[in-house]
Amino acid sequence: MRERQAGVQRRRAQEFDAFVAGAAGRLLHTATLLTAEPTQPPGANERAQRLLTAALARTYAAWDGLHGEDPYDRTRQELAIRFAHEAWRHHRPRGGLLDPLTPRERLVLVLRLYEGVAEEQTAALLGLPVDRVRALCNRSVATMRGTRRPAARRLPVRLLGAGP
Repeated sequence: MRERQAGVQRRRAQEFDAFVAGAAGRLLHTATLLTAEPTQPPGANERAQRLLTAALARTYAAWDGLHGEDPYDRTRQELAIRFAHEAWRHHRPRGGLLDPLTPRERLVLVLRLYEGVAEEQTAALLGLPVDRVRALCNRSVATMRGTRRPAARRLPVRLLGAGP
């Protein structure tokens, strides 16, 4: 009996490790955009790393119960929820790419344009009407396009598209 449990736990850990190996880079970038922390020097995005670690821990805890649900979507949802719950405490300039935006604007912009989440899904996740999500996204894009920044720090074109 113990050997079978150990085998199940080992398989679960291997599946999760494979998921993290494939998705952690993009998820960390998403978390870094949400927290508006700089990406350089390495380790400058401590808050994003903590946010991602907490989201991955929740995903791992629910791993056996996902039943066909995409673990990437689940982890992204955990990131968004955790960020939304703590963002109001951490709204101060950090030097990141999306610094000019409010936490809610960052969340909508990252979900909609970087992650490619549909307006309806974003609205449901955040508990907002679809037109409010659309307005926040439009305002965020307008803010980023109108902000004067050095050429090296301008919003990458791929962020303004539907993803990489």
